[in-house]
Amino acid sequence: MNKTQLQVEAIHNGTVIDHIPAGQGIRILQLFGLAENRERITVGLNLPSKALGAKDIIKVENVRLSPAQANQLALFAPDATVNLIEDFEVVEKLQLHLPEKIKGVFACPNGNCISRREPVSSQFRVRAVSGQVHFRCCYCEKSFHQDFMAV
Repeated sequence: MNKTQLQVEAIHNGTVIDHIPAGQGIRILQLFGLAENRERITVGLNLPSKALGAKDIIKVENVRLSPAQANQLALFAPDATVNLIEDFEVVEKLQLHLPEKIKGVFACPNGNCISRREPVSSQFRVRAVSGQVHFRCCYCEKSFHQDFMAV
């Protein structure tokens, strides 16, 4: 392999999610249900990255993430880049903004939380600390690292 060869093939039309922290690519595929859409998906896991050391990348043909979906992506990869591709060219770069609160997306990992026993939607305050996302339950007030949040 020469130094200019791409490790992941370019796509004609669709979305490229790059600079995903290593190990989060599979979670993002699950979060967005990308594997169920019948389009071609290229996934690179633990690829070399100058900035991150290792990164994941996802390329999805014929799927365009909306800005709202990109912001949900920020829950697992706050520094990721989302590029919309047309005819092999980047036509738009979506800026990620971590939401302050999320409601009804994840169950609280605390088995004693009221949101697990009562008919209420889970709700979390969200913040990023050193590139890691933390969730604080609005009911039990316990904090959880992104790795403890089940998709």
